[in-house]
Amino acid sequence: MDLVDVVRSRRSIRKFKPEKPAREVVCSLLDLARWSPSAHNAQPWRLVVVDDAEVKAKLAKKMGEVWVSDMVRDGVERTEAERVVRLKNWSRVTSSPVVIMVCLDKRGVYKHADSRRRGVDYLAAVQSVAAYVQTMLLVAHDHGFGACWACTPLFCQNSVRRVLGLPKELEPQAMIIMGFPDERPSPSSRRPLEEICAFNSWPKEDG
Repeated sequence: MDLVDVVRSRRSIRKFKPEKPAREVVCSLLDLARWSPSAHNAQPWRLVVVDDAEVKAKLAKKMGEVWVSDMVRDGVERTEAERVVRLKNWSRVTSSPVVIMVCLDKRGVYKHADSRRRGVDYLAAVQSVAAYVQTMLLVAHDHGFGACWACTPLFCQNSVRRVLGLPKELEPQAMIIMGFPDERPSPSSRRPLEEICAFNSWPKEDG
């Protein structure tokens, strides 16, 4: 597709056809996304591709347990919390042909002497990982795949680490579910450019 068409027509896809993309095709998409920009050219993204049903089920279960506990602490009845998790977490993870866990390798973050600059470099690394994810989503869409970006791992990083055997230096940042799309969502609304963009300074707001 034309690049403009790719950007405009990409959607978050949560329903997939049952067939699984070939590993070599998935790897070709992830390989293309390596050309994403990154702060200091650190390329801090690390990936675990999950296409085994048992691993997906274990991942959904352990992530879901944390989500249920969080909702119960927020005052949600446990039965309702478990229903929501089954609907929005378990089924989406287990029914997705491919689940890609995108991690930040903290070893690529600069080690400055002061906490302010260390914090800035950490945020720069997070932005770099996000740039990789966005590139991956566009490349996947251009190749006929559907995908959805979820930030769920941020809420249960230790559970994800244990299931996938991640070392402490790898920080789960995002989960991408991917496959051949089985839905065509309508485009969601976007804020007009004049609401999000200004030249030279931000206009003063009334009040």
